[in-house]
Amino acid sequence: MFSPRIVGEQPRLKTQTELETMRHAGKIHARTIARLREAIAPGVTSAQLDCIAEETILDAGAKPSFKGYQGYPATICSQVNEVVVHGIPSEDEVLEEGDIFGADLGVMWEGYHADGAFTVGVGEIGGEAQRLIEVTRESLQLAIEQVEPGNTIRDVATAVQGHAEGAGFSVVRALIGHGIGSEIHEPPQVPNFVDDADRACYEVELQAGMTLAIEPMVNAGGADVCQDADGWKVRTRDGSLSAHFEHTVAVTDDGHWILTAP
Repeated sequence: MFSPRIVGEQPRLKTQTELETMRHAGKIHARTIARLREAIAPGVTSAQLDCIAEETILDAGAKPSFKGYQGYPATICSQVNEVVVHGIPSEDEVLEEGDIFGADLGVMWEGYHADGAFTVGVGEIGGEAQRLIEVTRESLQLAIEQVEPGNTIRDVATAVQGHAEGAGFSVVRALIGHGIGSEIHEPPQVPNFVDDADRACYEVELQAGMTLAIEPMVNAGGADVCQDADGWKVRTRDGSLSAHFEHTVAVTDDGHWILTAP
């Protein structure tokens, strides 16, 4: 979510109490996602979905993490078809049969955040769109399977890239995942790819108590993106479809804990 302003690469390890607080935020997040999934249909506007998300979060006694962050005006980021991230919900944005729709949102509970995203088809969608969604979701699951003490961020990134590119899709490089906790963006950076750049984050070793927002963003076409004049919405440069999935995941002594799981 957004452009992580992360200083350094040393994550702060969370206590069990902090993890329990983040898990509570994650439960509210999962409940919000479930309500959005129920509401998504042709004819629904992204502004209506934004209202549903905000109402669900506030009714639970939590706060939307994104609203007001770096000036962002909404609770969810609306991602329709070629929009990769950060689309602002609008009454003019009406979902149509055959679209794919993604929502990215954060929840803050007692000072701690949970962040996650999903993509679904609106009504009946084409086979390639469905395959893009499935491969992106699988990429996230494979990345999460790499989350255990002793593995590195490189292992997480390699899992996403290998699966997505192996399926003939491309991984966005201009946007990455991140650590999360009392700040929506914390160290370390969590790319979805491994390149030749000298990125210290690749060699960060996972330790119990680390919390990561892992979020593959996968395009049906090329990896390049561009930003709209509003300074928020990011699209695929070639107009191809894009899918986005994300979970907040904690490293535990014996593996991992998906804090935003239902």
